[in-house]
Amino acid sequence: MKLPTVNPHRNHWTIHDVILLALIAIFFGIIYQAWNYAYYALAATPLKPYANDLTLGVWLMAGPLAAILLKKRNACLIGELLAGIMEMFIFSSWGVGDIISGFIQGFGSELGFALTKYRKFNGIGLFLSTITSTVVTFGWDLFQSGYLSYPPKMLIELFIIRFLSIGLFAGILVHAIQKLLLRTKVLNHA
Repeated sequence: MKLPTVNPHRNHWTIHDVILLALIAIFFGIIYQAWNYAYYALAATPLKPYANDLTLGVWLMAGPLAAILLKKRNACLIGELLAGIMEMFIFSSWGVGDIISGFIQGFGSELGFALTKYRKFNGIGLFLSTITSTVVTFGWDLFQSGYLSYPPKMLIELFIIRFLSIGLFAGILVHAIQKLLLRTKVLNHA
């Protein structure tokens, strides 16, 4: 199935690209802020050590969606970073940490598309993005969130849970959103 949105061979950004990226960032910034409450609810249970990894996939959706819709280098990184900035601006409890997280998550996701040399803005690119973002964000949390103090068995569990969460939300769900948007033809433009 051919996935038309914009010409992937263009290196420049059009005003349409910038507007679409801004809309993705605004939409997901709001989603991210609302998703904080799912995290808080889970963190208030005995599942607290797993709350971050169980919910993380939602916070990685903006970048991959921007990448597969815009088919541009750095769209993933910029999309995730802008969504983090938007989340911060609507009074997230994480503050500037949203910007740092947006950069790290966007960078991790961007690496997956970079591995394909920006030629696979499809399920393959999303799968690689899931792998790279899992590795990068887990590496960050080893130090930032104190994961190094957990026993090895728990680290393996957390890594697998994170991979599944990111795969479900930033992989499968993002791919489904792309297909729905393509069917509406809302993204077709000259």
